[in-house]
Amino acid sequence: MPRSPEPTAGRTSRAGRNLPAAIAVGVLLLAAVAASLYWRPEPFLGLEALLMWAGLWELRQAFARRQLRLPMTPLFAGSVGMLVSAYYGGAEALLVAFMLTVGACVVWRALDGSGTTAVRDAAAATFGAAYVPFLGGFVALMLAQPDGEIRVALFVLLAVANDTGGYIAGVLLGRHPLAPTVSPKKSWEGLMGSLVLASGVGVLGAVYGLGVDPLAGVILGVLTAVTATIGDLAESLLKRDLELKDMGSLLPGHGGVLDRLDSLLLTAPFVYLVLSVVA
Repeated sequence: MPRSPEPTAGRTSRAGRNLPAAIAVGVLLLAAVAASLYWRPEPFLGLEALLMWAGLWELRQAFARRQLRLPMTPLFAGSVGMLVSAYYGGAEALLVAFMLTVGACVVWRALDGSGTTAVRDAAAATFGAAYVPFLGGFVALMLAQPDGEIRVALFVLLAVANDTGGYIAGVLLGRHPLAPTVSPKKSWEGLMGSLVLASGVGVLGAVYGLGVDPLAGVILGVLTAVTATIGDLAESLLKRDLELKDMGSLLPGHGGVLDRLDSLLLTAPFVYLVLSVVA
């Protein structure tokens, strides 16, 4: 009698990811970021705008489960406006662009004709504008600083080190859940792995990339591990409330774009502030 086929080994890791797909997508994303940073800032800003749009679209699909309608036209236009304003005008221009985007979303929704949920939809749009393009604008602020390409590259590598260190330590050593009711797969051991690897990358980047004190790299590594973990847990809470496993399926092995950006978005303001002071 023929035997039933064995489950495919190596496809899904202990952390629940399709590891080969996750690695391939991660490498492609890193290559796209590196290529966009190599020549001029405009390609990177264009890539970031595409990611912001994808994140907002996933948020729209998720909020629709709770009968919330995001006004996508002003959000898409506002995303580009925030990134361009941040790069060319600085932090004040980013804040003004954010406020204009929120105002446009409120007016757009009020004129849409469905008044019964307009206030809820406007509040959801304010959250979407703040969560995705406004926080993403801090990456554009980094890019506009001296040695901006190095700062953005260090920011991305810190995020990669945080994810990689947390994943390896969590899979190999994870025994004590960090927040079992929010994200059962996260562990204290994984957080320690994130702290160690992110701090190591931070020190290397600070010394050899920016020529500043190694202590700045340690600060960057610790901040990245903490803020990235908080950002990941915050999105896990959001997905739990929306009864979703992933925010989308655009990135095989990772889920949606927001599933990759959640930790980056919350980390960006802190890395920008630290680099503004020490570098």
